[in-house]
Amino acid sequence: MSDETLTPRQVAEELGVTVRTVQRWVADGRLPATRVGGRVRLSRSSLGSVAPDRPAPTSAIRALLIANRGEIVQRIARTAQRLGIRTIGVHAPDERPPDRVDLTLPIPDYLDGEAIVDAARRSGADALHPGYGFLAENPSFAEAVERAGLAWVGPPPAAISAMGDKAAARRTAVAQGVPVVPGYDEAGQDDGALAAAAAAIGYPVLIKPSAGGGGKGMRIVREPTRLPEELASARREASRAFGDDRLILERLLEGARHLEVQVLFDAHGHGIHLGERDCSAQRRNQKIVEESPGPSVSGELRERLGSAALRVAAAVDYVSAGTVEFLVTDGGDFFFGEMNTRLQVEHPVTEAVTGRDIVADQLRIAAGEPLGFGQADVRWSGHAVEARLYAEDPDAGFLPATGRLLRLRWPSDVRVETGVREGDVVSDRYDPLLAKLIAHGRTRSEALSRLRTALDETLVLGVRTNLRFLRWLFDQPVMRDGEVRIDTLAALPPSLPPAVSDAAWSAAAVALLEAGPSGPWGGGWRAAAPAAVRMRLGEEERRVELGAAGQAEVAVEAGVAHVDVDGQSLELSLAMPPSIEEAVRHAAAHAGGNAALTAPMPGRVIAVRVTEGASVLAHQPLVVIEAMKMEHAVVTPMAGTVTHIAVEIGQQVQRGDLLAEVSA
Repeated sequence: MSDETLTPRQVAEELGVTVRTVQRWVADGRLPATRVGGRVRLSRSSLGSVAPDRPAPTSAIRALLIANRGEIVQRIARTAQRLGIRTIGVHAPDERPPDRVDLTLPIPDYLDGEAIVDAARRSGADALHPGYGFLAENPSFAEAVERAGLAWVGPPPAAISAMGDKAAARRTAVAQGVPVVPGYDEAGQDDGALAAAAAAIGYPVLIKPSAGGGGKGMRIVREPTRLPEELASARREASRAFGDDRLILERLLEGARHLEVQVLFDAHGHGIHLGERDCSAQRRNQKIVEESPGPSVSGELRERLGSAALRVAAAVDYVSAGTVEFLVTDGGDFFFGEMNTRLQVEHPVTEAVTGRDIVADQLRIAAGEPLGFGQADVRWSGHAVEARLYAEDPDAGFLPATGRLLRLRWPSDVRVETGVREGDVVSDRYDPLLAKLIAHGRTRSEALSRLRTALDETLVLGVRTNLRFLRWLFDQPVMRDGEVRIDTLAALPPSLPPAVSDAAWSAAAVALLEAGPSGPWGGGWRAAAPAAVRMRLGEEERRVELGAAGQAEVAVEAGVAHVDVDGQSLELSLAMPPSIEEAVRHAAAHAGGNAALTAPMPGRVIAVRVTEGASVLAHQPLVVIEAMKMEHAVVTPMAGTVTHIAVEIGQQVQRGDLLAEVSA
């Protein structure tokens, strides 16, 4: 097969769409194809017929450095290479170089702007794309990139500053006639001023960092007595995440939807919007599912939201792609929340329904080219839904999970954006996003069905994820009916932990013994009885007879069998006799007189709130752990006396490590 002849799958990979989409284009005549030996083949030269999916290349940018990691690097590189642009990636010392890019350079850290700019100079890049997170919304970094003579693929530094300060952004929205949620965005930041403001706003209130985004530092406060502690926690988290501990307060608008509008502005004063995305499916202020168009949005509401978004962005002389976020009530009232001055994680759903490549639009805008189309040219086709696959444990409050990715399997009929591969180690240093699955259909129902099927086809072993939770969520009537609000997921009854079948226990036992030094049956042989071993899953132990291995996906590492149970990777091991200390602690716990607090995730201890001998109340926080720049308080399940503190501030802990003990 010549280089000019491609299979439908190769075309799908090159254009960043699914094989089904390519087949649909062939069927409706949009993409010319020929049959060679009964197989469909497409000419590379014919791909221009699916424009605007394949925008014209720009000659102004020849080499692009992508200052990020993970899935977004491959996403940006795919488009840049399709446009004939050489791509350069960077990687921290403890990370493997990213896939797909043409060249990679080491850097000390993804937040080291000086090193990144130096890498861009050394690599011969003439433009830099920051992706999202890290330095993407740092105006000083954008200025440094421009001072180095590089094209910055993003908005002007002044626009980043104007929208990056949420307090200033609220005032900009008001000046443009766009309503904001009642709140406090003044300069006074002491506890007294914020307490007075909260009382005037009325509880419950939402604490938000004035800088940054991504849900970090946000706190819901329903009682005045909780305000001082939550303010202190929000300040610490905001300072670590954004280097700025200023806060704003807003009335908690319960029962609203979270809608965001994608905008594009060129440097010639032209701006358009690409419609809205509904991002209401959230937990702990983190998005899980996004879709476009919004299931509750009428054409009239879309026009009003789009107009408001364009006014807010134009007010700060915006250029490039950006997203304006709103809270929308069932009555159709909407309130400005913030503007994200970067490419959003969920941009693929907008691309799916509009046919645009937003990264290509960003590159052409950064090269100084005009948009080349107007609002009247924007068309929406069908429906798209995205699910985010995170390394986290839903059964432990969605806390981050770590480990080695021992086995991965992705679905074939949806768009998958990922930057991980088998063998990678997921640490607690970075955002836990592993992949995004995006499905498009002629209707919302069809898109949901395709995504639900894709989730069933997905496999992750070695690290706990929210995959099983996503499958459960897409089966809930509130999701199928498009009735999710920002507080819906918190109100849903939790999904029950997965039940481990006998087949899974058996498969794990056989896999462990086969991986051991004594052969497949050496550890379980017994005279005149079926071979058996004792297995452990968390606190549960079970005797498992060793017959034929059960049907289950299993991967073994370091004496642990990671088994797929309904989409969750669970850790089973051979049960070892307990130590004297463990036996004493176990007996005391079962007697109801002792509680051992263990780390629910890996992280760093940033606060120990009590001392040995202190009296504590039930549900009182004892230890605070930081992971991925977010705080997690570990509370005692019972009232009593602290008999032992096992950690100190600054100590790194792993999941399951003992933190403290409390006696009744």
